[in-house]
Amino acid sequence: MNDCQHILENLSATVIVLDPNLRVRSVNPAGEMLFQISARQILGQLAADLLPHNASLIRQFGEALQSGHPFTEHGLRVTLADGRDITVDCAVTPVAVNADSELLVEWTPVDRLLRIAREEKMLDQHATSRALIRGLAHEIKNPLGGLRGAAQLLERRLPDAELAEYTRIIIREADRLRGLVDRMIGPNVPLNKRPTNIHQIFEHVRSLVLAEIPEGISVRRDYDPSLPEFPADLDQLIQAILNITRNATQALDGKGAVWLRSRVERQVTIGQKHHRLAVRAEIEDNGPGVPDEIREHIFYPMITGRADGTGLGLSIAQDIIHQHGGMIECVSRPLQTIFRIYLPMEDGNG
Repeated sequence: MNDCQHILENLSATVIVLDPNLRVRSVNPAGEMLFQISARQILGQLAADLLPHNASLIRQFGEALQSGHPFTEHGLRVTLADGRDITVDCAVTPVAVNADSELLVEWTPVDRLLRIAREEKMLDQHATSRALIRGLAHEIKNPLGGLRGAAQLLERRLPDAELAEYTRIIIREADRLRGLVDRMIGPNVPLNKRPTNIHQIFEHVRSLVLAEIPEGISVRRDYDPSLPEFPADLDQLIQAILNITRNATQALDGKGAVWLRSRVERQVTIGQKHHRLAVRAEIEDNGPGVPDEIREHIFYPMITGRADGTGLGLSIAQDIIHQHGGMIECVSRPLQTIFRIYLPMEDGNG
């Protein structure tokens, strides 16, 4: 592989080369990720077919090819063939190749930069909320222990056995509150990382969920079979993804579908760390969507959209994902809610 090819394959920006007929002659891996189809499927396509909803942009490509003048647009809104809208900084440069001219098209997704800023803010908020919760838990558990101990001593001294039932209620409620506080804190054990396959986790979660849900709900697979193993704590990741998947099935109210999806993500920045490759695991449902009033706070403890919910499942899932050096985000609208989990494929800083 020559140096130019190596650079192209590791760029986070999408680079496409269009021939004189505006057919795709070359695309880098970032372009494959952006369009979510392989280079083999992209190569040879007309730009108009690859971007069927962007006639004015295709017209600009043709004009640049004819005039030989480059152009640049910042914050360009582009609709992809699958309906996704993205915002990019676009640079188009005509390049002479032998007697013909070709177009070098460079797209830098602005959405990605906004996502990085949003992730950094989320990480800071998560660290602050976890520190607050752990401090509060410590202050709650100490008097609970004293309350439980006092109830046990009182039970031994009561002359009437019937009165002991009241002390047993105190003990049971103290234990229940202690358990609630422990769940709020989340897993507090070191990660036991070993090579793990995301599909092994998905299949285990799927089997557990299928045993619980009504017949009107289906759990579908959309896997990338080429994904390699990555270092993870199998049991803890099962718990995290199970919490999210259960939330998705409960949101469907007895009818609908949940999709478990896996993909590879290239050149991912999580917090301050850059990773060449990451697993992107998605849990999608076609339910009513996350209510607007809690959408920005759904990963906080005790925040829930269900009357019978504890609001701890997503908080615990987020804590587990962050312990793995990963990131979780939610995109929601009516009939489509997607939880995306990014997990580094390598230990260390990537």
